[in-house]
Amino acid sequence: MNKIDKYIFLEIIRGFLLIFFIFLSISWLLQFTRLISLTNLIQVDIFTILYLSIFLIPNLMTVIIPFVIMFGLIITFLKLHKDKEIISIYTLGLRTKSIRNPLIYFSFIIIIVLISLNFYISPKIYKEYKIKEYEIRNKINFEKIIISNFIEINNKTFLDFKKENNKFKEVFLKFTEDKDNIIYAKEAIITQNNHKIIFNLINGFKITLVEENKIEKLEFENYSLEIINSKFKKYDNFDQNTFHILDDIKNKNYLNIVHKTTDSIIVILIILFFYLNNIKDYKFNIYNLFTYLSYSSILLILNQILKNLEINLIFNFLIIFLFFIVTIIYFIFRVRNVQN
Repeated sequence: MNKIDKYIFLEIIRGFLLIFFIFLSISWLLQFTRLISLTNLIQVDIFTILYLSIFLIPNLMTVIIPFVIMFGLIITFLKLHKDKEIISIYTLGLRTKSIRNPLIYFSFIIIIVLISLNFYISPKIYKEYKIKEYEIRNKINFEKIIISNFIEINNKTFLDFKKENNKFKEVFLKFTEDKDNIIYAKEAIITQNNHKIIFNLINGFKITLVEENKIEKLEFENYSLEIINSKFKKYDNFDQNTFHILDDIKNKNYLNIVHKTTDSIIVILIILFFYLNNIKDYKFNIYNLFTYLSYSSILLILNQILKNLEINLIFNFLIIFLFFIVTIIYFIFRVRNVQN
């Protein structure tokens, strides 16, 4: 690339990164505030939520990149247009070559990034996110509980306690095995190992309802008890966004591959339409910008609709192909109108 090509390329990158960080920041903040809702009785600390939200970034990137390109190109070339730099390029006799080549290089980089994210990086990291989020929602982290709680461990076990200086005191436990049982302990050490909650109880008593109006009482200095946390289950509800390319091939999920490929095709169409509609003949006016925004928006909305409908492979290809044909027809009529 010559100096002018490099300059235009860097301006496109700057415009892209500016819009990218704005969109990514907004998207990430929205997801971060949603995740804060996890801080219920379990009291998940803010740093855990912050760490968890980082796993969402690759998936957010795959969603926002087409929108970033749509607005990034407008911001970049509005600046170049306002500063009369595009006119200067035409005056020097370079025409659109010094704009076309940087757009080609930019498109190539974006497609490589988008394919890498869509087909491997994003699914792998998003899968980790789903697992971690599920564990936070379903695993009782007793170490992070900072207030008194009444917790239902399962439909037969209820727990109440006070926590002072990271120690569990005045522990009340009601559970049913063969008979109804009530345990009270002055202190306790409570840990969790996957689906089991382990109680090491100190200085207390256990009351068992043997028969109606008849109980059995056991006093103890140390007493160990394991309770099954029936609410805890290993995460196995993986959605389409957690499958990378090898998973899709293994599962013969070709529609998911098509959807991810379509994202890259749409990015190419958006950049190509911008070049042909706004740059090639240098018609950088309100009407052409509106046409470009309308076209890009319809294309992105159509892509999301196709993903959500989960239609069959052939019909999916057919709709994208028809949209491509409509685009070609639009430019054929546009060229004829210019010639007339």
